[in-house]
Amino acid sequence: MSSPKKKPAAKPEAKADAPLPPDPRQSKSRLWLTFPAPLITRPVIWELGQKFKVVFNLRQVSVGKDIGIVCLELDGARSEIRAAINWLEGLGIEVEPVEISVLES
Repeated sequence: MSSPKKKPAAKPEAKADAPLPPDPRQSKSRLWLTFPAPLITRPVIWELGQKFKVVFNLRQVSVGKDIGIVCLELDGARSEIRAAINWLEGLGIEVEPVEISVLES
């Protein structure tokens, strides 16, 4: 008499909300961007999101007739953030790191 076949043990399901371990190559940068007048109406932040594998978060924005100032948070691989910053500077946008977090105070 043959014994009934056993079903293979089920694999434990991965929880969708389980946090992933941090990737040391990932980085988060907060930057002040100063846009010159000719670039104020150009969708630069949208272009940045299309060109680079970074997640952006607009933290603060002030746009006038002659200047635009944006506090932007970038999250992604360090190499992608560096490339995005170089691209912004190549367009003529001033990029400076946020020194203190007045936005979180």
